[in-house]
Amino acid sequence: MNTFFRKIFSFIVLAFSISICWAQKPSIHNLKCDYLKNPIGIDNVHPRFMWQIEDSNPNISQLAYQIIVGTDSLDVLKGKGNSWQTAKVNLSNNLVVYQGKQLQPFTKYYWRVASWLNANKSFISTISSFETGMLSETNWKGFWISDGEDIHLKPAPYFRKLFTAEKKIKSARAYISAAGLYELYINGNKVGNHRLDPAYTRFDRRTLYVTYDVTKNLQAGKNAIGVILGNGWYNFQSKAVWDYERAPWRNRPAFCLDLRITYEDGSIETISSDETWKTSLGPIVFNSIYTGEHYDARLEQPGWNTVNFDDSKWKNVIYRKAPGEYISAQSMQPIRNVQEIKPVSMQRINDSTYVYNLGRNIAGVTQVTLDGDSGTIVHVIHSEFLDKNGYPDQSNVDYFLSKDTWSYDPFGTDIYILNGKGPETFMPRFDYKGFQYIEVKADRPISLKKENLVAYFMHSDVANIGNIDCSNNLLNKIYAATNASYLSNLFGYPTDCPQREKNGWTGDAHIASETGLYNFDAITIYEKWLRDMRDEQQPNGVLPSIVPSDGWGYEWGNGPDWTSAIAIIPWNVYLFYGDTKILSDNYENIKRYVNHIAYLYPDGLTTWGLGDWAPLKSTTPVELTSSVYYYVDVTILAKTAKILHQQVDYKKYEALATKIKNAINSKYLNKEKAIYAEGNQTELSVPLFWGIVPDDLKKRVAENLAQAVAANNNHLDVGILGAKAILGALSENGQAETAYRLAAQKTFPSWGWWIVNGATTLYENWDITKKRDLSLNHIMFGQIGAWLFKGIGGIRVDEQHPGFKNVLLEPHFMDSLTYFTAEHTSPYGKIISAWQRKGNVIYYDVTIPANSTATINFPIRKGQSVYLDKVSIKNTQAYHITSGKYKFRIE
Repeated sequence: MNTFFRKIFSFIVLAFSISICWAQKPSIHNLKCDYLKNPIGIDNVHPRFMWQIEDSNPNISQLAYQIIVGTDSLDVLKGKGNSWQTAKVNLSNNLVVYQGKQLQPFTKYYWRVASWLNANKSFISTISSFETGMLSETNWKGFWISDGEDIHLKPAPYFRKLFTAEKKIKSARAYISAAGLYELYINGNKVGNHRLDPAYTRFDRRTLYVTYDVTKNLQAGKNAIGVILGNGWYNFQSKAVWDYERAPWRNRPAFCLDLRITYEDGSIETISSDETWKTSLGPIVFNSIYTGEHYDARLEQPGWNTVNFDDSKWKNVIYRKAPGEYISAQSMQPIRNVQEIKPVSMQRINDSTYVYNLGRNIAGVTQVTLDGDSGTIVHVIHSEFLDKNGYPDQSNVDYFLSKDTWSYDPFGTDIYILNGKGPETFMPRFDYKGFQYIEVKADRPISLKKENLVAYFMHSDVANIGNIDCSNNLLNKIYAATNASYLSNLFGYPTDCPQREKNGWTGDAHIASETGLYNFDAITIYEKWLRDMRDEQQPNGVLPSIVPSDGWGYEWGNGPDWTSAIAIIPWNVYLFYGDTKILSDNYENIKRYVNHIAYLYPDGLTTWGLGDWAPLKSTTPVELTSSVYYYVDVTILAKTAKILHQQVDYKKYEALATKIKNAINSKYLNKEKAIYAEGNQTELSVPLFWGIVPDDLKKRVAENLAQAVAANNNHLDVGILGAKAILGALSENGQAETAYRLAAQKTFPSWGWWIVNGATTLYENWDITKKRDLSLNHIMFGQIGAWLFKGIGGIRVDEQHPGFKNVLLEPHFMDSLTYFTAEHTSPYGKIISAWQRKGNVIYYDVTIPANSTATINFPIRKGQSVYLDKVSIKNTQAYHITSGKYKFRIE
């Protein structure tokens, strides 16, 4: 080999070696501010910083950190921060609250973190940023404006404004809030890819605003801003049982906007919503968040949101007062069209009717491309199943819509009137639906192909942070269906179903919260919704059963078994993220809520609640289940008081929790038989799961629960409160195989029975033959998604070290499974708990991320031994490991 090629070869080898070393070098990554990456428009004056350490080496922990925050990115890069610069803090925290100089509105801040790892060597992150928004309602310059029309007028209002940018633009931000929904346009183009902004709130108390970077949308010289307003939940024009059409806030939609432009010379100009804007009606002739959208393409005004449009026929706007006291930043993952779904089939019924099948149930919208004569009326009808003749059947979900409005407001239906100018594509802007089947029906012949329709799965665009895979494909399908239902019911707040109601039922939400937290990075949605809950709470502590609410639900369905969401969800979020903010934000609200129950029910037992909703045949005393949830709330309050150093409250509520527990056991526990009440599945599982059963009776109660399951031929007989508890109550008390038999059951009633019958989401009822109360996309039976992580994969939170600072691993090696893998990305990184069976040997692989640890409890049987590599583990009941990858063998 000649010298030249030797040099080239040596260089390649050196470069390859350097790349390997670089790949193994620890890194500080995944920097977030308030759980968002480089957010803009935040209102939190004490934002939270979080980061992760990536290192393939074992036993990596952080010894110290330093955070630098400033307005000059170059200074921050050099290690100088004019806003906040901590000393070297000797803690392993990867979640730190900003404590620097007072943040200023409309300001971009840069930050970085340095982390000292085991060898006491520091590693520095890249630069990240966050940008403040209004910070205060007083910083708005814009006025609330509307078109001044009556609330009953159906066409949506359009707005436009011209302005001239005289100087070179450096940056621009649009801040917009709406009472209702909006779409924002600049120079003919829609701004951003969000859907259904702003998120639903109690409008007469709070509206949200969204911030957009619109620098690239603007141009030198003349610019045009356009806004379309939709009704949303603000001007509810459909008539249904929840009385939203009579909401105290109801009015014609309005909005407020500030477009803040920073020029290269440092000057700032703000273009605001004011009396100079003009308004007109347009082609959206009706829109309802509940039922559908109607669009008459003959009424389109091409170029309405561009500079050269003639708006001489448009009228002036009017001023309106703000809809509520607060206008807050929408600091959370937005709703988006997350996934495009093409139909798996299309059936031509006749020359004007076509039926499409998506092959799965989703929440979202359809987009249809049509070509026909002007005036052709097309109905796009959505449903979850078909009738015997092959047409969409809505009878399982349409019964709450007032029948006297169906002639002009049909359920789950978009209506499009063609303009006859060639292929026309329509997707509704201001609604969504729950569906699998779509009928496209025209009032005259029309030609369609399968390619003429696509659907979009819409939901809050939260990151996926969990995964389950196992040798039982039925369980895999149940897991996928659970996640599909969870996402289908996440629209800036957790809902019960995406078709019949779209309501934020508190019971459904807290029941599914563990499942959501294992699988999705949903903290920002929960923080927003808990603020909605605080906005709804009455001075005496009472909460409605649905949040947000127009007032419905304060009188029905809001006992502790449902409205425990005010305590359970903050506690679960704290356990999963290790962040005390959600506890401190809701502490006084939990206390007021608990105090009200204590005032009404001084003996410790309460009959307030709905009870074990939707059971198959058993009945459970409401007093038992509601009193257990009352105990749960008080226990959470006591623990929260201790965490927040409220010692007097801690002692008070710890004593109250003991009183409630004793009252439940005194009335319902038969110590001789080790059963509660009559001993049905819910009566045994709820006290077991929630910690009511005395320690010395847990094993016997669990055995009796297993016997109750066996007596029912290894099938469920529970409603949603029992379904929340039963799998965990069994697997956590020595009956994991019984729990697995329930979870993997294929015949009625079971989760698997739904799957066998074609379900791709979870149902509302075990009985799939019911004529009503049978939404095919409900999340209230969704605890099984969390149980797969806990009950088989064994990934559990450690209450003493929340946020998975220490991971509790308690896997169960089910006899009927050959392999099982559970993965969860915690605030520290990815946790993997995976096992496979080969003959009589179980191989168990564990990954623990840097800067965290784990405690493993192996469920070994008599005669089995546990080995790490070739070394036998003596203390298998509590084996502690640091970060890294481990391979265990059980034989």
